[in-house]
Amino acid sequence: MIEYLVAGGPVMIPIALCSVIALAVFLERLWALRRERVVPRRLNVQASELARQLRFDDAITLCRTWDVALARVLEMALMERVQPRVHIKERLEEVGRRETAEMERGIPVLGTVASIAPLLGLLGTVGGMILTFQVIQEQGLGNVANLAGGISQALITTFAGLTVGIPSVVANRYLLSRVDQLVLDLESASLDMLEVLDEAEDAA
Repeated sequence: MIEYLVAGGPVMIPIALCSVIALAVFLERLWALRRERVVPRRLNVQASELARQLRFDDAITLCRTWDVALARVLEMALMERVQPRVHIKERLEEVGRRETAEMERGIPVLGTVASIAPLLGLLGTVGGMILTFQVIQEQGLGNVANLAGGISQALITTFAGLTVGIPSVVANRYLLSRVDQLVLDLESASLDMLEVLDEAEDAA
């Protein structure tokens, strides 16, 4: 591995940094976007049951003990339960946008790495070809070993850039799809709570 980094020239340093950054962001978001850390089913069931029993203060207290997106969404619905449904939905949308932005935090970094890593590889390729032509100009076509050094550098940086860029694209798309699914789950849970609040109001 070290030999490849050296053979690829100085462009390999930013490519290696990009790979470390992309891996760190992906693992952190993968951990943060687990369903139980965003939309825990147990919280949803317990909060809905308390609301059905008209124990709204207990439901709010329960939500405040959970540091997850669903808890903040349900807490807002419970706090605004006396307001018209349209107002509650607007407030829920505001909270939902904030939670979505928090879930997407860091993901654009993967998109950036996916864009610049192949370009860095291309930069190294150009540098390697320039080196190759300089050798040809100075020594002619007879010294194959020196020519191979420049060509090798060009190919290694291209390979490295694509090796970092392609997985970053896949990781970026995967995390965005995961966020979309979690947002849908949040919307579903909030609508369920609105239905529970409507039933509680009718019962009262």
